[in-house]
Amino acid sequence: MKRKFSPKKIFIVEDDPLYIKIIKYVLELDPEHEVHVFTTGKECIDNLYLNPIIVTLDYTLPDMTGYDVMEAIKKYNSNIGIIVLSGQPEISVAVDFMKAGAYLYIVKADDTKDKLLLTVQRLKKQIELQEEVEFLKDELVDKYNISNNLIGTSKPMLRVQKLISKALQSNISVTIQGETGTGKEVVARTIHYSSNRKKGNFIAVNVTAIPKDLLESELFGHEKGAFTGASTRKIGQFEMANNGTLFLDEIVDMDISLQSKLLRALQEREITRVGGTQNIPFDARLIVASHRNLATEVENGNFREDLYYRLLGLPIEMPPLRDRGNDIFLLADHFLKDFCRENKFPLKTLSKEAKEKLIGYSFQGNVRELKAIIDLAGAISEGKIIEQEDIQFNSPRSRESFLDKEMSIKEYNHKIIHHYLEKYDNDVLLVAKKLSIGKSTIYRMLKEE
Repeated sequence: MKRKFSPKKIFIVEDDPLYIKIIKYVLELDPEHEVHVFTTGKECIDNLYLNPIIVTLDYTLPDMTGYDVMEAIKKYNSNIGIIVLSGQPEISVAVDFMKAGAYLYIVKADDTKDKLLLTVQRLKKQIELQEEVEFLKDELVDKYNISNNLIGTSKPMLRVQKLISKALQSNISVTIQGETGTGKEVVARTIHYSSNRKKGNFIAVNVTAIPKDLLESELFGHEKGAFTGASTRKIGQFEMANNGTLFLDEIVDMDISLQSKLLRALQEREITRVGGTQNIPFDARLIVASHRNLATEVENGNFREDLYYRLLGLPIEMPPLRDRGNDIFLLADHFLKDFCRENKFPLKTLSKEAKEKLIGYSFQGNVRELKAIIDLAGAISEGKIIEQEDIQFNSPRSRESFLDKEMSIKEYNHKIIHHYLEKYDNDVLLVAKKLSIGKSTIYRMLKEE
């Protein structure tokens, strides 16, 4: 999708013929500008549906004050840039306009033309930058749409999708647990960009990646001089996420002493910068994730129990890829299409043998590993078909044997049967035939669980 900027329509609201001529000349120096002139405030207000990006506004008009016109413009669209041109040199008047939302107050003088040209150029760049930010946010909303992003029709993934839908109905905190590579951050982003906070920032912090002695400053910010090297004030991630979502990945690795400060921040809904005394309120949705079970970490004394219950909110368990059955094929096709499109390759497809090789693999690295495998296959395959030999497993654990796991015969049998039920969409008759056992054996095993 190509970027489209808003029309560069600029309104001149001025009743002095001389200044109309001057301002119009200056603005039309740029051929991209579409200039509209109005001599009264009412004419300007009545034509706001044309959606100007900038309005140059005279302080004194025949029918109303420039201040009243500006209020009407801001009420219609607060993003319209307003430059006030006035013969009033009083500082108090200029301050009032600036407080009310004017971009700049210019006193009419011999250098008005030069000041106006420079101001319009700066304001236009600022507006276009803001439009670009909004455009990119809209693209992210599209990218992380549930139906586009969470690929899978297996029971575990349908359960995840249902829980995400529940999360979107409120601002409840969310805890996402699952093995590395299962897509925990993807789920967090999906919740954010599908929620009423999607216009706010999504701030992701990997707790493990930040040194323990710097994490407090990263989360809460610090004041100048708070510690050696703090030469300026730093805004923390909690403040950055205000009105948006803060995602704390691998929360279980947070130092126990910092956990208490996080608990207080969540209870009071306010933070204090390191070295500061001011309590700063925040309004951010919190989503946390861990590849380890938080309840177990509480039992082991590694995680505060009170913080656990404060964070828990709506728990989402991400299933490992090996438990998602035919989702492997849906994801593989998706990654392959993406790879071909990004590299301008003809569309490739997986052969039957390649699919059989994929479904028999354990995927210890989960979805992330599958993507790496498919990208490699797309790169080394010769034709439009991904063959079995193009599927290469390079995981350090790829040679791990099924027999390396110490289980009873009964546990091995259950695992094998479950694997085939997942593989063949719970078709008991087909699984019984594949394993050369009676269907009653499968039903008995399922009943025993």
